[in-house]
Amino acid sequence: MKQAIIIRSDLKMGKGKIASQAAHASIAAYLDANGAARDRWKSGGMAKIVLKVSSESELTKLHSAAKRAGLPSELIMDRGLTQIEPGTTTAVAIGPAEDDVIDKITGKLKLL
Repeated sequence: MKQAIIIRSDLKMGKGKIASQAAHASIAAYLDANGAARDRWKSGGMAKIVLKVSSESELTKLHSAAKRAGLPSELIMDRGLTQIEPGTTTAVAIGPAEDDVIDKITGKLKLL
């Protein structure tokens, strides 16, 4: 079990902003998961991998693919209070789910 968090690298967000957006995505997708998946992920150490894409369209395609596969997934849009414009799509998290199922969607992405 793991969770993949994908960040847009084209936005040139600062480290703190990236951490914040990743946290938003992680928690939102966790809340989208069913109770059994949440429990298994928590008891297994809550493994996460943080990946990157270079555009909004790549991010939304990943989110759509995850939803089509029946995986918990949440797309994050920033409120625009600090570094970027309001409503900017910044991140997506997929899972918690089985590693191989997530890898079918994210396996070709590079680490952040």
